[in-house]
This record gives sequence, structure tokens and C-alpha cells, in this order.
Amino acid sequence: MDGKMLARLGAIVFVAVAVTATAIEMTRKQDAPASPSARQLQPEGDPLRESQRRCQQLGQQAASDTECLRVWAETRDRFLGHAPTPVAPATPATPEGR
Repeated sequence: MDGKMLARLGAIVFVAVAVTATAIEMTRKQDAPASPSARQLQPEGDPLRESQRRCQQLGQQAASDTECLRVWAETRDRFLGHAPTPVAPATPATPEGR
């Protein structure tokens, strides 16, 4: 066989494989997604998310809003996996020397 005939035979084999692979792919049925999307895993009414939206809408004013600062701290702690720090109960000021 000369080189020209070998090239034609290779091209025919390549096209045959490509057509077969395309036919198999087109007849394959699409499977339903195995895992639920991340959107479905989130609770419907997340109060933290609603507070984040409110702070987002405030724009520059949110930097001085104490509620937004609290929301951002909680978001940061949730993202980093830190447990919220417990707030110490307020003790009344009493004189030490009785």
C-alpha cells in the first residue's frame, strides 16, 4: 500500500468512529440530577440573609449601623465556622469591701 491509500483508509476509519460515537451519545438518555441543588438546601426564611439584604440596600450608611455590624460579624463567624461567643450576664456593681 502506498501512503495515499493508507491516509484514505485512516480517514475513513476516523470518520466511522466519530459517527458511531455521535450516534451512541445521541441515543443516551439524560439522567436526573442525583443531588439536590444548593438552593433547595437553604431554609426558606433565613433571618440572617434578610438582614444581609437590608444592610446591602443601606449602602454606605450600613458601615455605621450597629445592626449591620452585628449581622456582618455573625456572617463572618458562620463562614469561618466559629461558634458564637456567649455574652456574659451583666452583674450589678457592688462594693468589694463589705
